[in-house]
Parts: sequence; C-alpha cells; structure tokens
Amino acid sequence: MFNHHDITRDALMLHGPLARQGYDWWWHSFTAQDAETGEDKPFFIEFFVCNPALAEEQPVFGQSPENQAAGKKPSYLMVKAGTWGEKACQLHRFFAWKEVTVHAEAPFQIEAADCMACETALKGSICISPEEAATHPEWMCDAGEMSWDLTIDKQIAFNVGYGASKPLRDAEAFAMYWHAEGMKSAFSGKVTFGGRLYTVKPETCYGYADKNWGRDFTTPWVWLSSNCLFSRKTGMQLQNSVFDIGGGRPKIYFVPLDRRLLGVFYYEGKEYDFNFSHLHLMVKTTFSFEEKEQEVVWHVRQENIHAAMETEVHCLKKDMLLINYEDPTGRKRHKRLWNGGNGVGTVKLYDRQDGELVLVDEITATHIGCEYGEYDHEESYSDET
Repeated sequence: MFNHHDITRDALMLHGPLARQGYDWWWHSFTAQDAETGEDKPFFIEFFVCNPALAEEQPVFGQSPENQAAGKKPSYLMVKAGTWGEKACQLHRFFAWKEVTVHAEAPFQIEAADCMACETALKGSICISPEEAATHPEWMCDAGEMSWDLTIDKQIAFNVGYGASKPLRDAEAFAMYWHAEGMKSAFSGKVTFGGRLYTVKPETCYGYADKNWGRDFTTPWVWLSSNCLFSRKTGMQLQNSVFDIGGGRPKIYFVPLDRRLLGVFYYEGKEYDFNFSHLHLMVKTTFSFEEKEQEVVWHVRQENIHAAMETEVHCLKKDMLLINYEDPTGRKRHKRLWNGGNGVGTVKLYDRQDGELVLVDEITATHIGCEYGEYDHEESYSDET
C-alpha cells in the first residue's frame, strides 16, 4: 500500500556522511488564480539544504570560481520559488546555516528570517534585482519578486518504501531518495508575484508536495504528476485521484541500475503500484523523452502482474524552465533539466484479467508537473527495464 503517510520521512536526513556530502529538499507546487482576472498561474516553492557540516559564516556557493579553486563544497539553505508559463522564472534566496533554525525530527520545520516551511504551512519572500542576478551568476537565478503565505493539507501520499527508516545505515545505499507525503495536497492562501496578487484555493490548486535527499542526482531525471484528472469514460472530474512517476537511473552503493522508474496511480481509492523496488510485482517499464522544436514529450509504459499504465505528457517549452541545481560536490551537471507545471496528457489504466489487459479508463490530465534531464552518458532517450 503506497498511500501510507509517514512524516518521519519528511524529517531532515543530513546526518552521518550526508552531513558533509548531502542535500535534502522539500518541494511544493500548486496553481493559483489572479485575484483580478481569475486566470490560472502555477507556482513552486522549495526549501533546499546542503552540506550542513561544512557551514561557514556566509553561504558557500559551489559555482563561485574562488570556491571551486579552493576545493570548497556548497553549504547553505536555498529558498527557491518561481512560476511557469508567462514570465517563467526561478528565484533563489540563500542563508548561511547559522541563520537557519531546523526542527530536525518529525514533524519537520525549517526557517530563516521570514521564510518557513513545515508539514502544514509555507511562508516567505524573495526579491532579486536585475543587477543582483547579473552580477551573481553563482546564485543560478533570475530577477524578480515573490512572497507567499500558505497552509497545506497533504491528502494522498506516495510512500516509496525504502531507505528512510534508518538513515544512518542507509545513507550510502541509494544516491537519491524520494518521498511524496502529499502527492495530492490542498493549498490555501495567497501569493504575490510581480506586483500582482494571486489566491490559492483547495479546490483549484491541484497541489503537490514531496521531498528528495541523498548524495547525488539521478540521470536521467524524470518526474510526472497531476491530480487535475478527468475520466473519458464518465466525462467527470476524478475527485479522489492522482498519479506520480519519478526516477530514472538509480544508484545502489554507487552501482547504477538500468533505467527505472517508480510510478503509481491512486484511482478513486484504488491503488495501482508500479514501484520497481517491489520485486513481487515484477514491474516492467519503457520510457522515452523527445525534445521537439516547440515542446517536449514523455512516453511511459509500466506493467506489473496485475495492471498496466500508459502515460503520455506534452509541455510547451515556452512555459518551462531549465531549472538550476548544484550537487553537494559543487558540480552543476544537469545543464538542461526541463521543468514545468503546465503539462497536458493522457493516462490509460488497465487491469489484467485472465492474462489479458482490459481498459479501466482513459484519463485526461492537465496542470501536470513535469521534469526531464540527463547528463554524463550517451543520450539514449528510449530504453526498457
């Protein structure tokens, strides 16, 4: 059962070896409406922490030439926020660890100045001038201004099931861990962006909240998720449903596995589980990514002994970001990490009956969170596991 809430997995995981070479982040994405026009606008807010045991008086930036020459690894809290679509941007605000207060046990809470994240709320602000963005490339961000005051109700979870119960023992097992405490979340509150006010409502936010932690980033890097879903069988919106797909090429004890994904669909209370780590399900996955002139496209097919899921997602490149991260060693290896919140697509769900696949529903999905990036090896966007 993947819909198993466990807030201990949202606790800070940078202990032991990960304190000196590790990252941990809490990601949130949602849709808001312009308070004047009612127009939808998607936003994201993330709290990203790195290498607390290497803290200095000021944030340590891995992209700084001086720090690279000195062999210094990054160390900071980065509050990351922004939007997709028109005026897409990513804004970064950095804090030294001495400025950060963390409640490391469950329920987690992290705060610095007016920025705070916990299981049930998000508050904060970022203001980056064009001059600052231009003169600080090590910040890896755009210019802009955004503030937020939100509450969160994490309703449906995707508990991957490995790696978090004993973080000290497992710190070197997987290079990158994932837990989605709120793959379907209801956000409420307000966002101010570019001088405009946006309202966030539970029924129209299509919210998502997860976290990743580890010592390295996966490549390829895949993420697809939405809970704005409509059944083509009934023509009705699915009110109690969400799908989530992620992964790429996990490493276990520094040994990369073949290209693999974790995928689930919570379909009106019924769980469809395509988690490759659940060996008894005998999961098989085929996925591909295509970058066209104006859009990017994902194709994913997953099967287990009980069911199958076929997912196709499109997102316009003009609505997306090439999102920026540096890893705990200070390398920025993902240089084309496509990231969006305006994806559209279809999901076909099948049950296996008497050895045959029978279509359960074909679902139209919008407001899809989507991501893809790859580095360091020959680009081969189609493979089977």
